[in-house]
Amino acid sequence: MIKLMLYEDNPQLREGLTMLLNGSEGLEVVASFKNCNNVEEEVQTYQPDVILMDIDMPGTNGIEGLKRLRKVNTHAKVLMLTVFDDNKNVFEAIRSGANGYLLKKTPPARLIEYISEANSGGAPMTSSIATQVLKMFSDMNAQQGEDYHLSEREKQVLQLLVNGYSYKMIATEMFIAIDTVRSHIKKIYEKLHVNSKSEAVAKAFKNKIV
Repeated sequence: MIKLMLYEDNPQLREGLTMLLNGSEGLEVVASFKNCNNVEEEVQTYQPDVILMDIDMPGTNGIEGLKRLRKVNTHAKVLMLTVFDDNKNVFEAIRSGANGYLLKKTPPARLIEYISEANSGGAPMTSSIATQVLKMFSDMNAQQGEDYHLSEREKQVLQLLVNGYSYKMIATEMFIAIDTVRSHIKKIYEKLHVNSKSEAVAKAFKNKIV
């Protein structure tokens, strides 16, 4: 049984969704609310598997509610519901920890499929929103041709970090001392303006440095 929570300020839509989902095999709505004013306590109390969250609500809206709940719960799957597939909200929701992003006009049968998909670890998005996301990342990559002035040796070290190598493995692979590896990595961090291996690897992927 997938336990669901709803955050939706429109009472008719909230009740309609509750009836639809409770009438679907394998789904149970354990609670529903009109805003995210008390989201931390509510999520802790009901421990849902999947949360359907409207973006535009009076009081604490969906984006802010998502940020707050992620501080106390990282495992519940959160599907954002919206009327508009606008770039700003899509990006902000994904960056804040949303697992999917759906338009409210999504047909009931598809909504139930999306809930099941999210619960299984997927990241469902209606097609128009998926198109927006792909375009956003394409635009971001087009803007990020920044040259970080890494030497060929530093790029080689960074590539090995991306490949999951430890400092010791990099030293062995490149036939250099482990202190030399540390020196290269320190310079890489400085040039990329990062403070950790995970940040360096993320930036390497995002900016296509290696």
